[in-house]
Amino acid sequence: MPFTFHSHSGQFCRHAKGSLEGVVKAAISKRMTVLGLSEHVPRSRPQDLYPEESDLSTNDLHQAFGSYVEEARRLRAQYADQIHILIGAETEYITDTTIAELKQLRSQYDLDFFVGSLHHVNGMPMDFSPELYEKIVQHCHGDRGEMFRRYFDEQLELLQQLQPEIIGHFDLIRIFHPYSQDIPDPLLESEVRKLALRNIDYAISYGALFEINSRAWKKGLRDAYPQRDLLQEILQRGGRVTISDDSHGEQDVCMYYDRLLVYLHEMNITRLHYLYRNVDGAVQVRVLDNATAHDFWTANRLT
Repeated sequence: MPFTFHSHSGQFCRHAKGSLEGVVKAAISKRMTVLGLSEHVPRSRPQDLYPEESDLSTNDLHQAFGSYVEEARRLRAQYADQIHILIGAETEYITDTTIAELKQLRSQYDLDFFVGSLHHVNGMPMDFSPELYEKIVQHCHGDRGEMFRRYFDEQLELLQQLQPEIIGHFDLIRIFHPYSQDIPDPLLESEVRKLALRNIDYAISYGALFEINSRAWKKGLRDAYPQRDLLQEILQRGGRVTISDDSHGEQDVCMYYDRLLVYLHEMNITRLHYLYRNVDGAVQVRVLDNATAHDFWTANRLT
């Protein structure tokens, strides 16, 4: 019974591929039984458009999001007898006004869940390219520790204001960090560490699920998001975890889930959690125990 609550399609995301229906069909073919759709929320400032969106306006993004929700509802109804679909969105946090926009968006479209993610620090995109990542470092006076501290401070603001059901790639800030003996890991810096643990404790306090995100391996990182020392902190503090492929098209569905199983075993994770939408529309958290997960993966080999 694999599942994911973090997925994108080329139909509604410029850096993904294929159609939303293609993602749903791929999930069914992988024998996925629960699928959370989570296209990116629209951005409202022209300066926040990515280079790949140079021909679009912010109004285009808002219209596309409405079309996404409409198509997701169609697919949920059409494939209801084959897969359980939840309709959500992946958040942004760029400026102080972002939070109010996200609250309005969730209410307007009656979304099932949020994947609480940051893709910016100081209003600047951090995961689009190494070049833009380094611009943030420069903006932080060359202090990578300061960049990481600002990331976790902005993440806390998002968590407190929105309380997203899923914590998206908790430590995405490490995506382009040039790990080497000459450049230490900022996540080992005491102040950065303190802020990360503060955020973990807050997310646990309101019942969030931390995704173990396999897309980190596509970026060449050693661990999934979150990296193993932070994941261990989450587990020791009683945090609940789920899994996601952060797919960007049908070709990515269940991407690296074989490796993810090894990661779960290495971390001694014996219980996973997932969201489920009841017949009355209420979303609840359900539990998948390790034996059930092991039986499924052994039988179906989704690699």
